[in-house]
Amino acid sequence: MSISISKVSFEHYEPGAALSTDAPRISWRFDGDAKDWVQSSYEVAVTRNGKTNTFKVESSDSVLVPWPDTRLASRERATVSVTAHGKDGSSATATAEAEAALLNQDDWSAQAVSRPAFPDGVAKRPFLLRRRFDLKAVPKTARLYITAMGVYEATLNGKRIGDHVLAPGWQAYKYRLAYQVFDVAPFLKEGENELSAWVGEGWWSGRLGFHGGTRDIWGSRPSLIAQLEGDGHVLAQTEEGWEWAEGHILGSELYDGEAIDTNVSVGEWKAAEVLARPQNLVAPQAPPVRRTGFVPAREIITTPSGKTVIDFGQNLVGWVRWNKQVDGTGTVTIRHAEVLEHGELGTRPLRVVKATDTVVLGGQTEGYEPTFTFHGFRYAEISGFPREVETSDFTAVVVHSDFERTAHFESSHKELNQLYSNVVWGLRGNFVSVPTDCPQRDERLGWTADLMAFAPTASMIYDVTGLVGEWLGDVASEQLDYGKGRPPFIVPNIPLPGQTQIQPPPPVAVWSDVATITPLDLYTTTGDVGLLREQWASMKAWLDEGIPRTESGLWKRVFQFGDWLDPRAPPDDAANGMTDPTLVADAYLIHSVRIAAKVAGILGHEEDKKRYQAQAEQLLDAFHAEYVSPNGRIASDSQCAYVIALQFQLAKSEEEAESWAATLERLVRQGIFKVGTGFASTPFVLLALAAHERLQVAYRMLQEGECPSWLYQVKMGATTMWERWDSMLPNGDINPGEMTSFNHYAFGSVGAFLHEVIGGIRALEPGWKRIAIQPRPGGTLTDAATSFTTPYGSVTCRWALNADRTIIKATVTVPPNTTAEVTIGDQVQELGSGTHVLEGAWKDEGEWPPAPITYFHFPGDEKKSTYVA
Repeated sequence: MSISISKVSFEHYEPGAALSTDAPRISWRFDGDAKDWVQSSYEVAVTRNGKTNTFKVESSDSVLVPWPDTRLASRERATVSVTAHGKDGSSATATAEAEAALLNQDDWSAQAVSRPAFPDGVAKRPFLLRRRFDLKAVPKTARLYITAMGVYEATLNGKRIGDHVLAPGWQAYKYRLAYQVFDVAPFLKEGENELSAWVGEGWWSGRLGFHGGTRDIWGSRPSLIAQLEGDGHVLAQTEEGWEWAEGHILGSELYDGEAIDTNVSVGEWKAAEVLARPQNLVAPQAPPVRRTGFVPAREIITTPSGKTVIDFGQNLVGWVRWNKQVDGTGTVTIRHAEVLEHGELGTRPLRVVKATDTVVLGGQTEGYEPTFTFHGFRYAEISGFPREVETSDFTAVVVHSDFERTAHFESSHKELNQLYSNVVWGLRGNFVSVPTDCPQRDERLGWTADLMAFAPTASMIYDVTGLVGEWLGDVASEQLDYGKGRPPFIVPNIPLPGQTQIQPPPPVAVWSDVATITPLDLYTTTGDVGLLREQWASMKAWLDEGIPRTESGLWKRVFQFGDWLDPRAPPDDAANGMTDPTLVADAYLIHSVRIAAKVAGILGHEEDKKRYQAQAEQLLDAFHAEYVSPNGRIASDSQCAYVIALQFQLAKSEEEAESWAATLERLVRQGIFKVGTGFASTPFVLLALAAHERLQVAYRMLQEGECPSWLYQVKMGATTMWERWDSMLPNGDINPGEMTSFNHYAFGSVGAFLHEVIGGIRALEPGWKRIAIQPRPGGTLTDAATSFTTPYGSVTCRWALNADRTIIKATVTVPPNTTAEVTIGDQVQELGSGTHVLEGAWKDEGEWPPAPITYFHFPGDEKKSTYVA
């Protein structure tokens, strides 16, 4: 039996990242198979400037423990050694380096530099900036602190600095601008050195938004801010004396693509202009965007019209890399799209986005890949190529925020495994610096409801805490700055169609409820009370100021998105679903008020706790008076209405909850097990059925193969989640609605059911100190395996049924320093850490397959239903 510490981390930073706090909380994650291992105490040794201070604490805490030493100064580096002692007398030690970034704005002496101003309202051609400087001796330590108002890619003496792409990413620039810190000592040399960088418009001044979008939202001058320090001295920084020039990149826009001319070399160097440095520079916890994978070309297709298209076999986000030197003349054009429509590149869903890269041949092409754009695509149409295209000519480069993968799922059901892969790839494609709604068309925006729906699944599959936590900070900053308590629909916020500038948002439920719901979801995953504390003002502002109320406290009837993209909504009116939008808003309001009461209790705000508890009770009475008949029927006879009423525990008695569950079951059976929910209720529909003893009905819905369903998308060849249940129609036509994406993660919220119910693992308390392991087989599944890297270590559950489904066997792993309540069939045990093999009697929770409720239809008008066995 062994125990070890596999990772020491600070706050929610990735290993090695510079910290923007002077007292970082420390966490350590365990590995090993030690049985029933519990930490009794720990020691933290902090070595600074050659001196070590050791702190011993009698505690089982190992997640986000307080910094024990005096506060770090800007630029200070410390070696932190953690030793965890077990109750059994064993111990484990691990070490990590902590480095403070520039903690104060006056630590910066650099300014911003740029080229002369561009004309108003045009795309900005990327440009080069450089500074040459002499060194008499190479310093022992050197750090480059660097960012851009725009995007940058830097080199020092011709060597690429770091592996970030699209740096520094996208933030709500009015409130913060992220910068990066790099160790560049190995790049320096005696004599003349040159620090240079490409700078592009990126999100800062590039076109963003639909219906044509808006340019120059935060500024019209892309610029660079860089401060190179060695052994405590500034060696070079952006100020007077920098030069700028243009080069081979003729244009590079996020939406429209990049154009290069391989025959063009760097032009004349001219004096750069100095601009004011922003006063909100921060070192981010969000991991940077990096190249995270490479997908080879699968097939070369000749379309019916004779076009050449590369199929990479996977819908992804990134760009195409040239693998070979291609000689010839002329211009090669690469158009990107997610799907083929009747054999041709399906570009209509892109709307006005060109998603096109062009390369003028004549110079070096091998190794070329775009610098300041990205595309959502599976297919790339190549024209102007001087010979036949081969699969070895190009590779698809996958890019996204490079967070740690923390969960996996697999089962005996091939199509469910593909569904899970689609959920994962949808997540990867929509976390390029901020959580977005889609990565391909003229949008790619941080819509709040999409993230709210998907956050519980996302925070299992990857460690998104740093990114989502900072994005929630932007939500709060924009909300509180605008006043009236209303979070924007989109964060970072941009002008919507018809607006000339960013305007305060109107009040809308579900989207704005991200302010209350998502912080609690992150807290559940991490146990980090600090996240709640940081978002508390945002929560209160939304509930106390942001919602127009009737005398009863419920919502006034204003525009609501409702159960957005209910499958029965018309293609051109996604809000016009089966459920009263104000009913949806009021159900979410009660849920959010209850969350606020819970969070107030966690934070010790007792008066707020009592106030919100009383308000929730009053709202529940008002909800019933408004929407629930004397016999318990909810006003909207829809899946959504009953799902959210059950999930948000709006019933006043167990009998009423059972009646609602029976009605939901009836609606699902009448719908022939097809999904009847949109953004507001899809995350909960299977969970609600399972929680109310309708497990086989949930499995039957999950395994449905006709549209609308999750597996319909899989049957149609999807490799990511779709925005609409029928983004592609059965006849191969793209949905006629203007708003159609093939990479949207919201309906991937089904991942929570895969993890928690099929896989059987969930947190019994925030942060996973206590864990529930209870797989619930159903449908045609015979086995499944799920794992999740908790803050303490890995929890796993691998189960299988015997041939006649009477015995379930499971191998479970409980991480050190935690306990688990394990239910395997009829066997319930409280287990400590280690790997355990268990067996119990099993009886399926209901008959399979459940029968639909069908009514008479004329011949030829039958409702189709096929479950994917």
